[in-house]
Amino acid sequence: MRLWLLCGVLLEALVLGGMALHVPGAGNVGSEHLADIFVGVMGVAGAVYFAAVALVLRRPPPRGALLWVLAVALVTRLSVLFSPPFLSSDMYRYVWDGKVQAAGISPYRYIPDDPALAPLRDDAIYPGVNRHEYAPTIYPPMAQLIFAAVARVSPTVLAMKTAMVGFEIIAIIAILRLLDLAAAPRARVLIYAWNPLAVWSFAGNGHVDAAVVGFVALTLLACALRRRALTGVALGCAILIKFLPVVIAPAIWRRWDWRTPLGCALTIVALYLCYVSAGWRVLGFLPAYAGEEGFTRGSGIWLLAGLERVTALPPSAPLIYFALVAAAFAWLAATMTAAGGDVHRIAGNAAILTAGATVAISAHYPWYFVWLAVPSCITPYRSVIFLSAASMLLYRNPLDERFFWPCLLYLPAILLAVLDLRCHMAQRPISASVIERNA
Repeated sequence: MRLWLLCGVLLEALVLGGMALHVPGAGNVGSEHLADIFVGVMGVAGAVYFAAVALVLRRPPPRGALLWVLAVALVTRLSVLFSPPFLSSDMYRYVWDGKVQAAGISPYRYIPDDPALAPLRDDAIYPGVNRHEYAPTIYPPMAQLIFAAVARVSPTVLAMKTAMVGFEIIAIIAILRLLDLAAAPRARVLIYAWNPLAVWSFAGNGHVDAAVVGFVALTLLACALRRRALTGVALGCAILIKFLPVVIAPAIWRRWDWRTPLGCALTIVALYLCYVSAGWRVLGFLPAYAGEEGFTRGSGIWLLAGLERVTALPPSAPLIYFALVAAAFAWLAATMTAAGGDVHRIAGNAAILTAGATVAISAHYPWYFVWLAVPSCITPYRSVIFLSAASMLLYRNPLDERFFWPCLLYLPAILLAVLDLRCHMAQRPISASVIERNA
């Protein structure tokens, strides 16, 4: 138990150390030098986290381990919950969208700088809204309903951050139930709960990805319990927070199951109907965002950015790339056998699909990777767990380009994926010994 205690205390100390680096009033850490130190502190926290994960996977949990895991998860989040966000300004857009809706105005109708919204501007939220001079909201209907609900209670940063931690609590409860169904130690919820990137992304900066985490966990749980319609509803909600969760559909669908896709489709239609007055503008800033991030040109895609270093790519390169990615996912979907109620297979398939999709789009922001930790609690793969926490490297890019610096994340993940594949082919998953000891 001493090693568990040590890892938990070190994680909390490193969270407090990261908080101490922030210059009060600064919109970011405070300076590039402090930001570099902050990422270094997070790197140490990641090393402690990986040690804790190895501990929970390789040894039977001691008595009281679950309470300690949950206590550390709570304390680390409370340590950053009451501070202003300083790693991202997305939170201010969430609160702004909620305020706009509370005033009876569609968030898709105006950009924040539009004179029609002038009465809503204040000194606490509006100055922090990113892209306020040219971009409408980018967030889909389910995310907007969350923003609106929070704003009607309290249109503040603290309220929004608290709501995101609430979704984390939902996810943790669902993971604990999944671990029970998998006959695995409940202390393995540590793989999500102690992830330092989750602490900073959600309690620290309130990213709406926390709601994705909550609904994805509910999707996996509903699937494991064979609640097909509920599975589709939960997946539909996750998709309309951020579209990427659509990739886990093959992991939860079984042949001749019509309830899951019907539940998902009806949920998506119902959520869009809530904002039908916006028409085509319901897509918001998404099309322009794809260009801004370099996806349409290929410069924002890690693999294409690397190929550009070697040879000139044709304008069709991004289209070809995404066509190949789609073909690869179609092949994966075809090879995934119906999981039924097999919790390990459901979670394992979801882990592969979520990691593959997040890497395929070369997500530029670390909080996009946190959801990978959810299925990893049940079916842990080295590569997926590594991606879920090591992506903190993306908080800084001193080279200011899209290939060499991300190599520090993707190349080790590829190596670990090869090791995972070897274990899978040998039918020796990394959690096998733990499962046998606790069977």
